[in-house]
Amino acid sequence: MSLNKHNALRPLALAIFAAYAPLAAAQQDNGVVMPRIDVIGSPEKLSEIPGSGEIVDQQTLETSRVFTANEALRKVPGVTARDEEGLGLRPNIGIRGLNPTRSTKVTLLEDGIPLAYAPYGDNASYYHPPIDRFERIEVLKGAGQILFGPQTIGGVINYITPTPPQKFGGFVSAAAGNRDYFNGKVQVGGKGMLLDYTRKQGDGARDNIETALNDLNFKAVFGLGAKQALTVRASYFTEDSTVTYSGLTDAEFRNFGARYNPFKNDKFDIERWGASATHEWQLGGDALLITNLYFSSFDRDWWRQSSTTTDSQCGAGFVTARANGVAVDPDGCNSVQGRLRQYYTWGIEPRLRLTHNAFGVKSELEAGVKAHFETQKRQQVNGTSPTARSGTTVERSLRETDAYSAFAQNRFLLGSWTLTPGLRFERINSSRTDQLTGATGSDSLSEWIPSLGATYSPVKTLTVLAGVHRGFAPPRTEDVISGTGTSTEVGPELSTNWELGVRAEPTAATNLQATLFRNDFKRQIAVGSIAGGSTPLAEGETLYQGLELSGKAGLAGGWSVRAAYTWLPTAKQVTPFRQVVGGALVAGSAAGKRLPYAPKQQFTAGLGYAKAGWDAQLEAVYVGDMYSDFANTESAPANGNGQVGKIAAYTIWNAALNYHLQPYRTTLFLTMKNLADKTYIVDRTRGIQVGMPRLVQAGLKYAF
Repeated sequence: MSLNKHNALRPLALAIFAAYAPLAAAQQDNGVVMPRIDVIGSPEKLSEIPGSGEIVDQQTLETSRVFTANEALRKVPGVTARDEEGLGLRPNIGIRGLNPTRSTKVTLLEDGIPLAYAPYGDNASYYHPPIDRFERIEVLKGAGQILFGPQTIGGVINYITPTPPQKFGGFVSAAAGNRDYFNGKVQVGGKGMLLDYTRKQGDGARDNIETALNDLNFKAVFGLGAKQALTVRASYFTEDSTVTYSGLTDAEFRNFGARYNPFKNDKFDIERWGASATHEWQLGGDALLITNLYFSSFDRDWWRQSSTTTDSQCGAGFVTARANGVAVDPDGCNSVQGRLRQYYTWGIEPRLRLTHNAFGVKSELEAGVKAHFETQKRQQVNGTSPTARSGTTVERSLRETDAYSAFAQNRFLLGSWTLTPGLRFERINSSRTDQLTGATGSDSLSEWIPSLGATYSPVKTLTVLAGVHRGFAPPRTEDVISGTGTSTEVGPELSTNWELGVRAEPTAATNLQATLFRNDFKRQIAVGSIAGGSTPLAEGETLYQGLELSGKAGLAGGWSVRAAYTWLPTAKQVTPFRQVVGGALVAGSAAGKRLPYAPKQQFTAGLGYAKAGWDAQLEAVYVGDMYSDFANTESAPANGNGQVGKIAAYTIWNAALNYHLQPYRTTLFLTMKNLADKTYIVDRTRGIQVGMPRLVQAGLKYAF
């Protein structure tokens, strides 16, 4: 698809929604159920799903007063959610030991619609909506995830936005605290429409990190006669941040402390808008067709003076000084790089849900197809002063992807048993053009992704589950096609993923889940490029095995408990990782060594108390130690670059206190994150990154 066609998508998308709106408004039905693609649905649906799943519900999000999406996801076993700048704006999410950097191995959805700006060609999270936008989160692992894709190796995370009300109402809320934090939100709705606006701002985990974002969302539900309904959505998001990309060297961390950051003129700006329509058509008593149409435009400009602690942009002496722990002034080097990105993404996906007896057994079928299109426009502009926002263009490239998929799962209902075979097919066409040299190239990839799941429910309160499916993740466009237009012959990531688990609900207020898992990779890709870094793309065979436990229970006297535990004893390199091009061994990689960023243990537990209008929550979050490199370096060098060395285990404590003034429909709240003000390292990918210091915030929410 040509770039001109993509540029024409803005008026095309608007025209489609404009055409729908008058028809929908004219035929509104106040009793309509909102069309939406759920990954799990209501908690009762878990017993029907051939895979492990968790729901973080609205009550948990509100009573805990979660600060970021990372904080919310840590309540789910098997999920690693690593902080970066401290405000959760670029979450790094991994599932079952997979490297969380940029959330590249996870499928992220919002109401069943792709959330990432390029899930096929560049599945990296430089954007994430504020957690305040959502009312619950669904996390699905195992065989059931092949219905969503394209990544099927870790899991799928679906963020659910609120349902527009029929009666007029809404709320206003505001919170403020240390580190110049402010969070204000207004939500108002009625007659099947909902509008909400969020403003968040504050300082990040280090000096010279400041962020301000605006998030505006509109959502409307309409009835189109007796058998059809339509949900339309529109969103607009901006971020204006001072934030650097480079972490700290070991000596900088030791000499100047965790908050040190000399890059005060780095600048990060985002503008994103999106629109979607979900149409539901009841074809008959046993058939339902749901169609998603979506479009998004994403612009990102990141001007920075250093991308890693080894970046020689300001000269070799600058790198040496940082390694030796000498204070530096990057403004003296008169150099800045602008990494400028534009993404246009759109697609259409019809899904059919059908209850039938075609095989002589009562069955439930879900099947669909998807056509998905992406355009990436990438530039690098080098300026000659720390505040320059223009300069010499050294890179301008165009990357395009069109992907076509088909998928189906049929659930056979066999009394207490269910058997669910499934199959997904992906066809991905990619192209890359260097607009400075004219070099161009293309590549195509096709893959079949089978699955098989089963459940056994001897009683209503107990379900045993088992499943196996192929894990698949497509390579990035920049990895499969070189800058000169030649194919690198890098294949997709492929694994065989197994599950065996049990779900139990012994009482109405108690539920428990335990799952054994094994993910066996015949090819796992280690993306070497860190926003222009020099580490080559590498691949190897790997194995992940472990256990997930979760549960919650309501106790007498208003008390409640919840917990999520992950044990990952095996996360090993089965073969050494080697460069995709040339086959050279990655430094330090060897069979049997543990994979980086795969903590052996993680544990999140919460204790709650609710009575007489009060609601209190105390939470402990434990993350075990982990390696940051393939060589499993135990101790970082005294004057190291901050990118190697074991990351120590840490525990942080969070607390929230809510008081509900019921007659006034007002809630007062106080939150405290990292109560003990613990200093801890979370990442070494580009140098040492640290967790957020203690945050104390107070606020109120008034409903009307």
